[in-house]
Amino acid sequence: MRKHCLLLMLSSVLPVLIGTNPAIAGPTVDAIKERGKLICGVGNRPGWSALDSQGKWRGLDVDTCKAVAAAVLRDPEKVQFVKTTTQTRFTVLQTGEVDMLTRNVTWTLSRDAKLGVDFVAPTFYDGQGFMVPKKLGVKDVKGLDGATVCVLPGSTSEKVAADVFGQNKIKYTPVVIQTQQEINTAFFGGRCDVHIQSTSGLSSTRATVAPNPADYIILPGIYGKDPMGPVVRQGDAQWKDIVAWVVYAMIEAEESGITSKNVDEMRKTSKDSNVQRLLGSKDKLGADLGLDPEWAYRVIKTVGNYGEMFDRNVGKNSPLKLERGINDLWTHGGLMYSPPFK
Repeated sequence: MRKHCLLLMLSSVLPVLIGTNPAIAGPTVDAIKERGKLICGVGNRPGWSALDSQGKWRGLDVDTCKAVAAAVLRDPEKVQFVKTTTQTRFTVLQTGEVDMLTRNVTWTLSRDAKLGVDFVAPTFYDGQGFMVPKKLGVKDVKGLDGATVCVLPGSTSEKVAADVFGQNKIKYTPVVIQTQQEINTAFFGGRCDVHIQSTSGLSSTRATVAPNPADYIILPGIYGKDPMGPVVRQGDAQWKDIVAWVVYAMIEAEESGITSKNVDEMRKTSKDSNVQRLLGSKDKLGADLGLDPEWAYRVIKTVGNYGEMFDRNVGKNSPLKLERGINDLWTHGGLMYSPPFK
């Protein structure tokens, strides 16, 4: 009986508490505000995160960090980038050396469950792809019958090659090479016909290693699943929410037709309730995240919507020239989708 009464009391009090305390300050945001800068762990893949000729970090992952800084610190430039490797990337996040990771990290069950980290919201859906010299005249993987294929031993690429060639009932000759650098040398030197890797890796390799990038094509089709996006430490719900909704704000902005160029006009004139909520002129949703009403406006104004970020770094306005494909909006047949801003 006493237990029943206690539950009744809690059920009547909790909604009030939740409604009156929407944003409880988390330790990560407090630390970022105190030091005055966001610290992001990044990788070294042109298009996603790499230093340019002026020593500036550029890329889709870099812009994601800048968007979070714009939301939290009101300035996209208040970011310190820490270069990480495949071996150190999770350690620097777990130990608090960085506030978040934005590098090529695939979201998997084992990492999510075992490493004390949370994968937030994918900013790039990837998978394995096939790159060939244009001179082969091949249009798709079915045209690769009899090809030689460079692969790392025991790699995902080796398994994908076996699966794809088997499913299409065509033959190939694997050329097993020990390192990625040696594979690049072998492929561009003509030792094998096919280079298999994630499409992001292939596009970067083509843009930065190929003697003449225009001589090579990545065939249509992505095999396997490699969703990648920001990663944060477990245990700070507010921080996870902020990073996730910054990503969603950029996706929602593209879907709503808001760009870095028209965001001021949209904020002044739009009668669309969704646009008004996103840009902070209605309902003040930022308070629920512990942010001011204009957080999403600043993200869009300074970094752009998701489509602008994609095109600038890896898409049609970049050396990589990647098609949007599955990274297009859900309304265009892709996977990019934001929960509602309500």
